[in-house]
Amino acid sequence: MSELLSEINTVRDTARTCGTVSMPKALPLSWNAALASAATVHSTDMATNNFFSHVGSNGSTFDQRITAAGYSWSAIAENIAAGNSTAAATVAQWVASAPHCQAMMSATYVDVGGSCMYNANSTYRYYWTIDLGKP
Repeated sequence: MSELLSEINTVRDTARTCGTVSMPKALPLSWNAALASAATVHSTDMATNNFFSHVGSNGSTFDQRITAAGYSWSAIAENIAAGNSTAAATVAQWVASAPHCQAMMSATYVDVGGSCMYNANSTYRYYWTIDLGKP
């Protein structure tokens, strides 16, 4: 997932407008194993159970998944995407969506973990999740 981290940090390295909100350049994020674990749980769930939502098939929310993964947080966010086979295309999709772009650009967040899971028999085949956090 180093490509995913690199793509996100490249986005954060340039001030941009997310929807109608001007976002300043932000410091790079650090990869966090607990956030990556929470993201993997959710991407796997979406790919395995063929759905696309922030709510897990068991009713879990991203804050519950992140806490269960052991990340002690004061602020968190989650971006999901489906259908793209590359990190670059996925991050570009998030940049084009105001709330996803704002989450990636927010200087509040210092950590990120992400995952992509593939299932040839599911609707979108590729399911992406990033969880962003601040301890």
